[in-house]
Amino acid sequence: MSSNNSNEDCLGWAARDPSGVLSPYKFSRRLVGHDDVSLRITHCGVCYADVAWTRNKQGHSKYPLVPGHEIVGIVREVGSNVKQFRVGDHVGVGTYVNSCRECEYCNDGLEVHCMKGAVYTFDGFDVDGTITKGGYSSFIVVHERYCFRIPDNYPSALAAPLLCAGITVYTPMMRHNMNQPGKSLGVIGLGGLGHLAVKFGKAFGLNVTVFSTSISKKEEALILLGADNFVLSSDEQQMMALAKSLDFIINTASGDIPFDPYMSLLKTAGVLVLVGFPSVVKLSPASLILGMKTISGSITGGTKQTQEMLDFCAAHKIFPEVEIIPIQYANEALERLIKKDVKYRFVIDIENSLK
Repeated sequence: MSSNNSNEDCLGWAARDPSGVLSPYKFSRRLVGHDDVSLRITHCGVCYADVAWTRNKQGHSKYPLVPGHEIVGIVREVGSNVKQFRVGDHVGVGTYVNSCRECEYCNDGLEVHCMKGAVYTFDGFDVDGTITKGGYSSFIVVHERYCFRIPDNYPSALAAPLLCAGITVYTPMMRHNMNQPGKSLGVIGLGGLGHLAVKFGKAFGLNVTVFSTSISKKEEALILLGADNFVLSSDEQQMMALAKSLDFIINTASGDIPFDPYMSLLKTAGVLVLVGFPSVVKLSPASLILGMKTISGSITGGTKQTQEMLDFCAAHKIFPEVEIIPIQYANEALERLIKKDVKYRFVIDIENSLK
């Protein structure tokens, strides 16, 4: 069914300028097209991208800017051609809402790498020429291809962080065959992404070591998240004790760290994957060449793998650790995120607080 109403008013929270301060904002969403799904948003995860874009860290933010790209909701309307979803279904939307759908990457289900550029869920250019606005809002209209089925019985609030943080670590783990029981994984940084890398690692049967600059994370890493080992990365003795012991390392940290010490922890043919954004990556060529090691980059994932990951999380009962907040707390949440004061992902309860 598709409505013929004029554009519908949507209530959201937006930043008006690079201060990044969010406040209530009314705007219009496009009509539901033949291939579109309209979902009433129930929850939205808070990602560091929300900080970066609201504060114009990239230099191209278009205001007013409504952030949020870890979106979960309930289908309220579908276009006439929509086959996969019905009114009442629980669905998710991630970091992008469109792509060319014709290039080799789109054809392979890797739409995030679209040759013409994926259209981001917020601050991108939508099909109708308007600027995309994200999940800190009451509803959203998205082409069905970029919507994901949230498995039955998987709590909506916990599904939200999977749509960016989860898929961002799951994608390189699958690409580099980290789902081999008995292999060893190092996880640098224990935030929204890092804690999910630990959970996936354990579900894959890996021996997981967490590296952190903060000793306060030790107990939670080992007890709450089930890591096998915790290393204070500033302790040279602890680091050296792990020389040539890891098959894989995922660096989820965006702080500037020396890469050579971590490369020395990899076994021959080991892989270090970078999913965080440090300002520079510096390492000695010998760190790569001796031991034929690999350093690899990755962003979020394609549509096929995102659905696969959601189903995997439901099957293996992998749940992010979240702090649920009302939309009125969004500004404080972003400040706390900057200070890394969150265990381990904020999720906004849109349904019960955005009125």
